[in-house]
Parts: sequence; structure tokens; C-alpha cells
Amino acid sequence: MAIAQDRRRLGKTQTSLLFRSACTIFAVQLNNLAVISHSPNDFVMDMIFVAPNTPKARVQSRIIMTPENAKQLLYALKENVDKYEAHFGEIKPRQASNNPGGIMDFPLPKGQA
Repeated sequence: MAIAQDRRRLGKTQTSLLFRSACTIFAVQLNNLAVISHSPNDFVMDMIFVAPNTPKARVQSRIIMTPENAKQLLYALKENVDKYEAHFGEIKPRQASNNPGGIMDFPLPKGQA
């Protein structure tokens, strides 16, 4: 895990964490779009589900992180994507031809009056 590697580099020992939920049942929601913004103090990720042929979408959840935690998430996601691809093969993201930077423009439906 990227956080454990960071701790080893800094000379800190890794501690075990036990995660518990206040609820026994989680509401799992599919999200197929993330809108990410930031300020000097935090990163805000709005997780959205866009249904086909639907002109409106609702934010399902909002995640707010410090810049440091956002970077740790970035490292953890990279590590997990690398492991996934080593096991299942390369993930080939869909990209708009006019957006070579790797960020996909989500094909939202056009609004109608």
C-alpha cells in the first residue's frame, strides 16, 4: 500500500488499523462520473451517476480531502491499478480524440426545451 511505503521511507513503523462502521448495512451506489475541484485547503470530489438518455444527474456523494490525503489516494489508486493490470491486463480508457491529456469528456445528453 502506498501509505505504508511512505511511512517506511520516513522511518515510521506501520500500525494496524481496525475499521468499523456505525451501520451494519451500507448503501452501495454506482458512480460513473467524478467532478473534481480544489481550493488551497482541500480537494472536493463529487461522485455522480449519469443514466443513459437522462438529461439530469444527481451527486450521489461528496468526498472532501486535504491535499496531502488526495495525493496519498492518488498513489494508492496507481498502485491498485498497476496490480489490477498485472492480473487482468491493461485498462484501455475511452478518450475523446480532441482531448489527448487523458481526461475523458463524459458524453452527456443535450438538454431540450
